[in-house]
Amino acid sequence: MSAATALAYHDRLSSRNFKRLSTYIFDYSGIKMPPSKITMLEGRLRRRLRATGFNTFDQYCDFLFDRDGLARESIYLIDVVTTNKTDFFREPNHFDYLRDVALPDLKSKGVRRIRTWSSACSIGAEPYTMAMVLEDFRQNSAGPDYSILATDLSTEVLDRARRGIFPSEMAEPVPQEMMRRYVMEAKDPSRRVVRIAPHLRTKVGFMRLNLMDPLYKVGEPMHMIFCRNVLIYFDKKTQVQVLTRLCECLLPGGYLFIGHSESITAMDLPVRQLANTVFIRE
Repeated sequence: MSAATALAYHDRLSSRNFKRLSTYIFDYSGIKMPPSKITMLEGRLRRRLRATGFNTFDQYCDFLFDRDGLARESIYLIDVVTTNKTDFFREPNHFDYLRDVALPDLKSKGVRRIRTWSSACSIGAEPYTMAMVLEDFRQNSAGPDYSILATDLSTEVLDRARRGIFPSEMAEPVPQEMMRRYVMEAKDPSRRVVRIAPHLRTKVGFMRLNLMDPLYKVGEPMHMIFCRNVLIYFDKKTQVQVLTRLCECLLPGGYLFIGHSESITAMDLPVRQLANTVFIRE
């Protein structure tokens, strides 16, 4: 380990710099960064110290805040602080509801192309899971065609999502029949990776979007929006703002799915609850 690397490894964020960073991160992304997360933030920011060549957090923060470094560093800074836990068929009740209730309902209403949006898609497990369910319904039930928009704040995870390559163990929750139809295993088993089949990848479009933006430029209103396990990182005021904008992007009769640990109780939103964390736009 070089002397510079050792210095960066043992360096600590000052209270002043933590406050500057946490304020900026919250204002930019809505992500709360309380003092209890200072060690986590230090660990993640060391990647940026190595990438930018700074030896200390003081040097890095002076570059950001005193020398206009945020103009080119902000995207990378946000990339390292965002949390990107995801799994295929995470919270499976939502996908059961999608298959058994939402999709038959939209078909019965004569919808010819279902527009869906995964608004915090991380590395892509959620939108690809949606695609598997939608494609099964299209093929097995003469269902409508569909398109999926997948957005995230992090450019790094979007790059991974576009490739559609995942560790083999991540695909374990995928039902065997869907594995056969929609997931390709590596020719070399020692690689222990799988890739989403090309015909499914073409149904998902990826785009960077910040849920703090005042307007979500996602095109025509959606029939379904998934915004799961991201609201928990926002304060109540930000949650209301985000959900209000999401509802503006949702067609009347469209479905909103939020995470099982999230709630919209006491929020004045134009939706009605249908099932646990499933809502319909009125």
